[in-house]
Amino acid sequence: MTLTANWSYPTAIRFGAGRISEIAEACAAAGITKPLLVTDKGLADLPITQNTLELLTAAGLGRAMFSDVDPNPTEKNAEEGVRMYRDGGHDGVVAFGGGSGLDLGKVIAFMAGQTRPLWDFEDIGDWWTRADADAIAPIVAVPTTAGTGSEVGRASVITNSETHEKKIIFHPKILPSVVICDPELTVGMPPAITAGTGMDAFAHCLEAYCSPHYHPMSQGIALEGMKLVKDNLLTAYEDGINLEARAHMMSAAAMGATAFQKGLGAIHALSHPIGAVHHTHHGTTNAVVMQQVLMFNRPKVRKHLARAANYLSIAGGFDGFHAFVGELNAKLNIPKNLTELGVKDPQIDQLVASALQDPSVGGNPVKMTVKNTTELLETCF
Repeated sequence: MTLTANWSYPTAIRFGAGRISEIAEACAAAGITKPLLVTDKGLADLPITQNTLELLTAAGLGRAMFSDVDPNPTEKNAEEGVRMYRDGGHDGVVAFGGGSGLDLGKVIAFMAGQTRPLWDFEDIGDWWTRADADAIAPIVAVPTTAGTGSEVGRASVITNSETHEKKIIFHPKILPSVVICDPELTVGMPPAITAGTGMDAFAHCLEAYCSPHYHPMSQGIALEGMKLVKDNLLTAYEDGINLEARAHMMSAAAMGATAFQKGLGAIHALSHPIGAVHHTHHGTTNAVVMQQVLMFNRPKVRKHLARAANYLSIAGGFDGFHAFVGELNAKLNIPKNLTELGVKDPQIDQLVASALQDPSVGGNPVKMTVKNTTELLETCF
């Protein structure tokens, strides 16, 4: 089967190996003539990034890059990027990389034309309507990992550098105009990053599937996304140059981020503050707390996940699904608990307070309280 296609849901997606060669066409389709490529420090000098800059240069689109992006990007990174964008007279952003590069690139395009501070656009109520929608610059997104799915998302996660809280910045027009999903760009991912990002995609699909909110389209996407991860993540982890597995994981990542319009839950409510305070890898943190959250939600999701397990060809209903997650984590060499992940001297009360403020809380099947969230977090160590 040839894994190449053009999709228009939820935005224009050019999917297939080698399609980074279409980056100039993608910019033209988005109306960008002078892009700023935004990526992270680790990717800046790699061949995939330099090749993309060469393609932009050859097309007469310049060679501007901003890469001062932290693993958990902050408002300070955003301010510096906006400054470079404005000083360079750019008219759009190529957001290139994993979650950090994609999220920051989207925020730079969003903030470049705004006059209010970033935190005025946090995902609370209708705060997004405060933005001048006409001043949001167009975005072309190019993922180089298969996890966050930020390339098809209408939000970015930015860490407040003063409070060490992860905040979600939302606006419908943060959704990139054009996406290039080229699995060849993910071939160089180290196994540990392949594992962590892949489990992030799985967490998105799992939590969307379990969310009590009504969204049948997301429900179906989440279920098939879980199947793609089950069938392909271990192959991508063990055989990094397997393009078919890499392509299916790239699809699963985009599907997870599309599906979680239905909601996320306790996995993300816990991992956001843990990552913000202790600087852990987001997807890996999701994987570490996943089994404990499944048990926490068991009374509400047992029958629901038994149906999913049946579709995924996992025997044993809910308990079989729970065991499958543990076995997959072990095969991917995911740390067994947060202690092993490197979370030292956790301020449990502080993490719980932040978790209960996280927007993901509203999508958890079991209502999260100070008492039960404290007990849940303690089981993760």
